[in-house]
Amino acid sequence: MTPVEDYERRIAALEARLRAFEGRLSPPRGARAPVADLGERYGLLVAWALLILFLGWFRPDQMFAWNSYAAMFGSTAMIVVLTLGLIIPLTTGDFDLSVASTMALASMLIAFLNVRQGVDIGPAILIALATGAAIGAVNAFFVLWFGIHSLIVTLGTGYFINGVILWISKSAPIAGVSMDLVRPVILTRFLGIPMAFWYAVILTAVIWYLFQFTALGRRLLFVGRGREVARLSGVNVVRVRAGALIASGTIAALAGVLYTGMRGAADPSSALAFLLPAFAAAFLGSTTIYPGRFNAPGAFVAVFFLSTGIMGLNFLGMPSFVQNLFYGGGLVVAVAISQLLRKRRPMD
Repeated sequence: MTPVEDYERRIAALEARLRAFEGRLSPPRGARAPVADLGERYGLLVAWALLILFLGWFRPDQMFAWNSYAAMFGSTAMIVVLTLGLIIPLTTGDFDLSVASTMALASMLIAFLNVRQGVDIGPAILIALATGAAIGAVNAFFVLWFGIHSLIVTLGTGYFINGVILWISKSAPIAGVSMDLVRPVILTRFLGIPMAFWYAVILTAVIWYLFQFTALGRRLLFVGRGREVARLSGVNVVRVRAGALIASGTIAALAGVLYTGMRGAADPSSALAFLLPAFAAAFLGSTTIYPGRFNAPGAFVAVFFLSTGIMGLNFLGMPSFVQNLFYGGGLVVAVAISQLLRKRRPMD
């Protein structure tokens, strides 16, 4: 066999693998999933219902009250958005540890520009979103150009951003953000739930559609499964990974916009506490709906499963450190389950 024939044979094999991979992403209609598969896909939803019933046994007046969930849905919407931004680079095999810092910087920029500089809320939001995209681009530059692992780059970027936040804010909260942001985020409600939640629902639907029904979504998944195979199959791996990191920064900044609208203020440190919950929800979400890979509906369910647990523990009067135990333990367990599912379902 000549070198040319061998090269053509390998390219044909790679193309066949790509077609098979795309076929597995969209299983044929009418195929009936076994009970075990249904258990994997929707087990977290069942666990969520059981968690509510269990906690409701001790606090029925609070756990079974609609107002409790309406408040929870609204107050954790920015965690949903932050997690959705995080799962995009995770899908391509990159970690973004700077998302919480980007969220905090976007929040602080909006408050600083609007309150202290007198900038209208619309331009302030656009500047915050552009800053998030720029942070993503900086991360992509150092990760892809210099070949540094994304964990190292984004960890350093996050600490750098934290310093910028303290510099801008002079280590003090900034209150008094325009009601033009507060009103459409938290004061306006639909079905008793603040609009922030519905914005998160819309973004979840958009990212779900992107991952499931577009060529870009398939390229993201394919790059995450095997970068060299994806490159040999004609996928521009550098462009896909860079786009994922830029999208992560932009969506994290959007989470900062919601966070500012919910509080009407910006705090130099409070948003940083959401990094662990976002990672826990991202990995826990990869064990449900579409087990074995990061997905938007799974992340959405995971955020509220974890939030329900925290809410119930608060109702039971548990001390505040239990929240860290819950999120930290949830992250470790979720990563372990996610790894097991990836080994069992390598092409899902």
